[in-house]
Amino acid sequence: MAAPAVEGVAVTALRAVFHRVRQAAERSGRRPDDVRVVAVSKTKPISLIRQVYDAGHRCFGENYVQEIVEKAPQLPDDIEWHYVGHLQNNKVKSLLAAVPNLAMFEGIDNEKIANHLDRVVSSIGRNPLKVLVQVNTSGEPSKSGVDPSSCLELVKHVKLGCRNLDFSGLMTIGMPDYSSTPENFRALLDCRTEVCKALGIVEDQCELSMGMSGDFEQAIEMGSTNVRIGSTIFGPREYPKKQQ
Repeated sequence: MAAPAVEGVAVTALRAVFHRVRQAAERSGRRPDDVRVVAVSKTKPISLIRQVYDAGHRCFGENYVQEIVEKAPQLPDDIEWHYVGHLQNNKVKSLLAAVPNLAMFEGIDNEKIANHLDRVVSSIGRNPLKVLVQVNTSGEPSKSGVDPSSCLELVKHVKLGCRNLDFSGLMTIGMPDYSSTPENFRALLDCRTEVCKALGIVEDQCELSMGMSGDFEQAIEMGSTNVRIGSTIFGPREYPKKQQ
């Protein structure tokens, strides 16, 4: 009889993350199933992603077009890919063409990228793409995302003017250390309240993508429905060394 396979470090870490998600959800009186875990595999090899996939996980995220375009075709097509963060207009077509199983784009941060996504989705004939509007809740000039005061205007444009996009909610990226303060999360909650009231959306139907490795439990307790976990599952990111 063969010895059972030793569980990989990433799989063990994934199970620990789900345990923490479950506890945070229960503390806030919610069901664990109300929170989606996006395993962000930036800089990680396909072999490691495959280990997590083989353990039963299906939702993965990437931050760079080049990486997701290379990885997605080599992995099972039942993966639900999320593209997270700023996207340049000239990369939209290659992203959508190479990743037909792109489940969600997190984060539209201006009307121009919304219009471009809308046109490309239409031209390739795919189903409407779920999108989140990215809000810069920390006020950092280096961060992408619309200012909270302009959030409603951008959401209106996406929801009412982009027929091939499915507005699904709001997202924010944490502080430079990949953690956030309650004020950052509260700002996104306030944006959702304003958006839902103005557009007649039930708040439970407007997602909140907030929380990463350093702060996902607090984010869940404050209402996050989508947490993006990278290093806690996969270990520190491995950037190639600069050429000497």
